[in-house]
Amino acid sequence: MTVPNVLADRYASAEMVAVWSPEHRIAQERRLWIAVLEAQVAQGLSVPHGALDDYRSVVDDVDLASIRRREERNRHDVKARIEEFDDLAGHQLVHAGLTSRDVTENTEQLLLLRSMRLLRRRALALLDRLAARAAADAHVPIAARTHNVPAQVTTVGKRWAMLAEELLGSIERFDGVIASYPLRGIKGAVGTQQDLVDVLDGGDADGLERAVVAALGHDRVMGAVGQVYPRSLDFAVVSAFVDLASAPTNLARLVRLLAGHDLASEEFRPGQVGSSAMPHKMNPRSSERVQGLQAVLRGHLAMVTSLAGEQWNEGDVSCSVTRRVVLPDACLALDGLLQTALSVIDGVGVHEAVIEAELERYLAFLASGRVLAAAVRAGVGREDAHELVKEHAVAAARSLREGGAGGPELLERLAADDRVPLDAEDLSAAVREVDALTGRTADQVAHLVERAAEVVATDPEAVAYRPEMKV
Repeated sequence: MTVPNVLADRYASAEMVAVWSPEHRIAQERRLWIAVLEAQVAQGLSVPHGALDDYRSVVDDVDLASIRRREERNRHDVKARIEEFDDLAGHQLVHAGLTSRDVTENTEQLLLLRSMRLLRRRALALLDRLAARAAADAHVPIAARTHNVPAQVTTVGKRWAMLAEELLGSIERFDGVIASYPLRGIKGAVGTQQDLVDVLDGGDADGLERAVVAALGHDRVMGAVGQVYPRSLDFAVVSAFVDLASAPTNLARLVRLLAGHDLASEEFRPGQVGSSAMPHKMNPRSSERVQGLQAVLRGHLAMVTSLAGEQWNEGDVSCSVTRRVVLPDACLALDGLLQTALSVIDGVGVHEAVIEAELERYLAFLASGRVLAAAVRAGVGREDAHELVKEHAVAAARSLREGGAGGPELLERLAADDRVPLDAEDLSAAVREVDALTGRTADQVAHLVERAAEVVATDPEAVAYRPEMKV
């Protein structure tokens, strides 16, 4: 009986699951062994004719059960995989001059790099969708909230643009992590490359390392490391994952808050059920899922935090259990989170009639700052004007909560107060045009859309990406 990985089976894309599958990981290790052997041969190591081809021909012949049986016998996972590869190829040539960490560390890093590039594409797709929604809803006014209380007027498009702005910054920082990410390289048992030098009989170990790194499709390698690379690098990667998840998680929270007032809702598909007990429910389940996966990511960040700064001399294996869990699962969790966020923004509906009714209810209050500015222009001291408007706004709000007129009552109160140098027409003009209350939102959205397009253009294929929603 096998217990499934929930992140892989339920949330992450097939593409990301394939990256971290045991079969793919072992094949990647074998390609690393071959790259090292090729570089050793190039430096003069003698191997039987056809040996490299023999190894290349069995790279993808992965028998997990056979490898597991070997490990149960020798209680060493890398040794088991060496023996399996050698027996398949009919030679004992790979791993000369290497230690286990030469294989596992570089392989894990290559899988992380591949995962990060996939995740970047998912993030670009989300950025493109957010920018498109921002442009489409740029002129749909809605009550802005601070402290979750109606404050002024903004637009639905500005709300999407705020999220896109955050995602833009996260992608920029994520790009920095990818661009600066180094492989550990081929360093040997304690990082001195001594075993490699011996195998090459004094040859160019540094040149071999550069050749191997290039053959693996990378161009950055660490210099002075021990048996392991610093775990602060894992911390940097998972920190970047949490950062990249922040905007989509804020998207999810926003949709849930809007849904709570029936101002917007997630797509509700034919046959979907919101509650087994309450037939009318149409819960924002996908948004809730995004927030749940962010909590999982934060847990992974806590795990790698415990490894950073904990290295013993050149290294040990106390971090192995944690990293076996964190490295694949953090990638799977973020992939699932971005998949789900894409499905949310693709299907979210904005209910303009409900939004308009809410605006009508609060409009006079939302324009209180504009009334304040008009009173100041009319000669009232700013603080005196603030106190006057606040006095009547608080009274009208209390009345509204008890069934009063609310906004109209506020305007009536202000017009009847001789201390306010504005008549009823002046006050009505201050709140008449809703578009005049949205400030520079249209310009801000337009600028964001331009900037987002520039970033998305770095990977045009990202635009066409459609999320995989398994359940």
